[in-house]
Amino acid sequence: MGFFSCFSKNKNDGDDSDHHVDFAGGNIQLITGKDMWDQKIAEAKRDGKIVIANFSASWCGPCRMIAPYYRELSETHPSIMFLAIDVDELTEFSTQWDIKATPTFFFLRDGQQFDKLVGANKPELQKKMATILDS
Repeated sequence: MGFFSCFSKNKNDGDDSDHHVDFAGGNIQLITGKDMWDQKIAEAKRDGKIVIANFSASWCGPCRMIAPYYRELSETHPSIMFLAIDVDELTEFSTQWDIKATPTFFFLRDGQQFDKLVGANKPELQKKMATILDS
């Protein structure tokens, strides 16, 4: 899997100052809890929107690398709902999604996952976006 992703936190890092890098911004909504997630998914279902959920970590270099592009996508495609989840802030919730590495992008339609991308793989993310926009 030649693409960048992070598997575990480097514990001696000790630097939490860069928490909540800029995973939000643009039209991205930072999910702060399960209730907010449920609310956003319900909203997307109602409006017939596709949801892209980015599970990231503030200490993960590849997550930070792809963040500006994800933000750009959110600004270019208002018809899609872009969400961001910090796996350290919402550990239990992330575990339910079986996150093995960050970043992991989930693509949902009507609340159901129909696609997934692991790693900060910009070409692959572009390809998946194109597919969604064509459908």
